[in-house]
Amino acid sequence: MKKSLIWQLIAAFILAILTGVIFGEKAQVVQPLGDLFLRLINFIIAPLVLATLVVGVASTSDVKKLGRLGGKTIAFYLFTSMLAITLGIIAGKIFSPGSGIDVSLEGEEAPEPNETEGVVQTILNIVPTNPFEALSSGNILQIIFFALAIGIAITLVGEKAKPVQQFFDGFAEVMYKITGMVMTIVPIGVFGLLAPVVGEYGMEVLLPLINLILAMLAACIIQLFVVYALIIKSFGKMSPIRFFKGIFPATAVAFSTSSSSGTLPVTIKSAQESLGVSKETSTFVLPLGATINMDGTALYVGLCSMFVAQYFGMDLSFSQMATVVLIGTLASIGTAGVPGAGLIMLTMALSAVNLPLAGIALVGGIDRILDMLRTSVNVTGDAAASVVVDASEKKGLQTGK
Repeated sequence: MKKSLIWQLIAAFILAILTGVIFGEKAQVVQPLGDLFLRLINFIIAPLVLATLVVGVASTSDVKKLGRLGGKTIAFYLFTSMLAITLGIIAGKIFSPGSGIDVSLEGEEAPEPNETEGVVQTILNIVPTNPFEALSSGNILQIIFFALAIGIAITLVGEKAKPVQQFFDGFAEVMYKITGMVMTIVPIGVFGLLAPVVGEYGMEVLLPLINLILAMLAACIIQLFVVYALIIKSFGKMSPIRFFKGIFPATAVAFSTSSSSGTLPVTIKSAQESLGVSKETSTFVLPLGATINMDGTALYVGLCSMFVAQYFGMDLSFSQMATVVLIGTLASIGTAGVPGAGLIMLTMALSAVNLPLAGIALVGGIDRILDMLRTSVNVTGDAAASVVVDASEKKGLQTGK
């Protein structure tokens, strides 16, 4: 990734914050810039994932390798999600953000998150009844299934399917070029998305819950610069500085959009061009991660469960905390990578340990701020997985395994 883009993004962040602080809610006037950027991102997600994954699978010509990739990826995601939610609980213990705060729930209504369909139903829903409907609705898991089916079939058919493979190969190159064009306006999109958010949230909203925001920020920093840095260095054999520098554009877009799925094209491009992750690995690991890997959201669930318990003067037992860890880790598989998805997981965790669901209203006012933080971690975790899995695959090739 070009250095100029990184500096443009930093400038966009600073300008957005200044615009929001100076103009307040009037900063909404730049929202159309952010909306345009989101539309362009959504415009390329489905065809990009389909084309690149078909090409990656077809060029692999080894179904066992796909199973190996899938196993490593899911194991990585579950492991880091469990670490993240445990870190959130520890942060809740240390910061005690819910103790002694003067925030009334009177007149407050808990946000109504859309219900998750659960792990089993999500697994069943991976198989599309109409693949073209999956493409039109942007259902990433179903698109992955469709692409895998086409790629494997191309491999099994052999020579007669070469024209189909060549079509998708050319289509993938076209989508990479379009993605590159969209990437040139990322700083404008970040500015258009971030300035209105800064303008909307005044200090009167943030101050009562500042400890919760600080606890979330501290936990995210540890997850990013300690957990991921160690994993990248130890298992990915890559300098953490190179990693964070390379993935910065994707992290910036994730922070602005609060959507792992919406950031996917930028994540794929950053992983391939800046981190050297192969197309085979990145086009498989990253779309899967955008749907099922929720490290930042898991961290948020652990922290906010402690926050709600502290607010209501309740102590969570070790078994209850263990339940939160288990529920939060597994629930991430059935939760979409879209804005506000964390509220779904938080509702499930609070219900599992019999905490008042009214507590969701406490964090509802600042959920957008927390969502930006957790999505940044989600996307960075996806990228970390792609680096580690790719390094593992390359090592396997070298050793002949």
